[in-house]
Amino acid sequence: MQKKPLIILTGPTAVGKSSLSISLAKRIKGEIISADSMQVYKGMDIGTAKIKEDEMEGVPHYLIDLIDPDQEFNVVKFQEYAKLYMNDIYNRGKTPIIVGGTGFYIQSILYDIDFTKAKQDNSYREQLEQVVKEEGKESLYKILLAIDEESAKLIHQNNIKKIIRAIEFYYQTGNKISEHNKEQKAKDSPYNFQCFVLNKERQELYKGIEKRVDTMIEEGLIEEVKGLFNKGFDNNLISMQGLGYKEILAYLKGEYSLDEAIYILKRDTRHFAKRQLTWFKREGDVNWINKDDFDNDSMVIDYILKELLTNKVIEL
Repeated sequence: MQKKPLIILTGPTAVGKSSLSISLAKRIKGEIISADSMQVYKGMDIGTAKIKEDEMEGVPHYLIDLIDPDQEFNVVKFQEYAKLYMNDIYNRGKTPIIVGGTGFYIQSILYDIDFTKAKQDNSYREQLEQVVKEEGKESLYKILLAIDEESAKLIHQNNIKKIIRAIEFYYQTGNKISEHNKEQKAKDSPYNFQCFVLNKERQELYKGIEKRVDTMIEEGLIEEVKGLFNKGFDNNLISMQGLGYKEILAYLKGEYSLDEAIYILKRDTRHFAKRQLTWFKREGDVNWINKDDFDNDSMVIDYILKELLTNKVIEL
């Protein structure tokens, strides 16, 4: 059976994925599925650099503004929704383009990772969440380090959601999630895919990140976070632990000055971009695109199209 085409456009935060993905979609009759763990939340627009409707230029986007900030979203739900949207896109004779920087979300689709082995155990999850409340996130990280050192090296100790997921998996199956992911990734992809990783010279990327944060503040990030907090969305929610939200919320609570909050947000976003690049460098089947090698985005699109046609992912 012929494999269906799938295009991935990924890379670190602030590298310019959104605008390129729209140009590409218009050239190939594509539709975009967001692989961003934060843009799925309603009302979290400025801090997630969410694309505006007029910027979509008529290209359909999925997995944006899907759920409220107090609803749970994870890789299992992402995979479930993404497959539904992809089937619909294929049925209409279009090509899905997965766009975003959440590497594990992308991997879950590319290699059709099987999550059925680890059904969620809410009681154990609640125990782990209690550990965080009573002993701090450092204690949770030590548990992961003891059972799965490789995962502990890859997951930042502030990423409580992923740490809990990894510990849960071990508790439920007796296997390390790092080994499970390797096994799943070794499977042949069910798609005829090509994955493009956009990148820039490191200092240029960091300048873009800092400029983006300044723009977020100018566009009303503080008011956005204040509005969410007034609706009862506090930092006990996974969504409010996202970059831009936890720092500004800490400022609103008097834990930081505004200057300190902005400094920490810029610093942590740079660190996040660095971790994203580390993840992509571990992936084998990717096509790296250094945007500095091209004069403009139009030339980047021409290169991507040439690669897609040469590798027979699409036909024009």
